Amino acid sequence: MIWVRLRETMERYERNTGERITYDILSKRTGLSRATIEALGSRAGYNPRLSTIESLCDALGCTPGEILGYSPNNGQTGGPNER
Repeated sequence: MIWVRLRETMERYERNTGERITYDILSKRTGLSRATIEALGSRAGYNPRLSTIESLCDALGCTPGEILGYSPNNGQTGGPNER
């Protein structure tokens, strides 16, 4: 299973830059709708396009490897809801 670690990436962005970034700000910087941003932040099974990941990486100064999580066990362990 692959999932988007949006909240964690936003928190890391804030730690690195000192700038708090919200879904509204991220929506404006990426051109993505707020609904899309919210879905990425809350729905583990959301399947974004590569262009969406690229926009998020550009806005948050990260790489796809930093924003995406992966578990080879079909999400049975180590998924987005298991910390």
